[in-house]
Amino acid sequence: MIQVEHLCKTYRVARRDGGLWHAVKALGKRETHEVRALDDLSFTIGDGEIVGYIGVNGAGKSTTIKVLSGILVPDSGTCLVDGRVPWKERKAHAAEIGVVFGQRSQLWWDVPVADSYDLLREIYRMDPVRYRRNLEEMTELLDLGELLRTPARQLSLGQRMRCEIAASMLHDPKVLFLDEPTIGLDAVSKLAVRGFIHRMNAERGTTVILTTHDMQDIEALATRILLIGHGKLLLDGTFEDVRAADPAAHSLDELAAALYARYGM
Repeated sequence: MIQVEHLCKTYRVARRDGGLWHAVKALGKRETHEVRALDDLSFTIGDGEIVGYIGVNGAGKSTTIKVLSGILVPDSGTCLVDGRVPWKERKAHAAEIGVVFGQRSQLWWDVPVADSYDLLREIYRMDPVRYRRNLEEMTELLDLGELLRTPARQLSLGQRMRCEIAASMLHDPKVLFLDEPTIGLDAVSKLAVRGFIHRMNAERGTTVILTTHDMQDIEALATRILLIGHGKLLLDGTFEDVRAADPAAHSLDELAAALYARYGM
């Protein structure tokens, strides 16, 4: 389903000290620094897997998701998602994937959520019967109800994230990329989202890549874990392999800290 080989991506970041004088100097000569977001990254993910993609901030997780979804073009390396190169076949690729970025929205800000869903139905050219069936199922599983009649700007973060996840699944994507999907959610909403992801994976065979800092999400959902650091793949294994990093850890947060320390992150 997903095959990544030797991906590299470098950003050039401008830097300067604070103050007016340094701002004026930067007009003539700008100091830049290269950041290696992806460094010879390779992995494969099979059909129907739920993979936890973890690492500290700046490890390269979001960059990977953006490359796999066709938003970014890598400097070098190859990538196939369901037989397509994401950044070369963007239109066909976008029709087969769903993406949720915890800090970005695909909903129109000032209109009811239902209107955003209707627009997505037109964009994906969905059959009306299939669209209504999927919408009813999402509404029940994620408890959307009155949220469909509410403008996105008036939703709480947790309510909006549930609506975002439903929007990403309306067109029956084969692959679902979730970048921090439970950020800001309360305990009840997290359980609803986890249950929804499990059901979509079990009933539709949706392949899921989940990036998160919440190790409880990983424990509850992922059958496999990829640990990335400094743009490199450091660990590919099960949750039991991760626990081996510190068997004495009293909490999942302690386990994550031990894991990152073990690999020098």
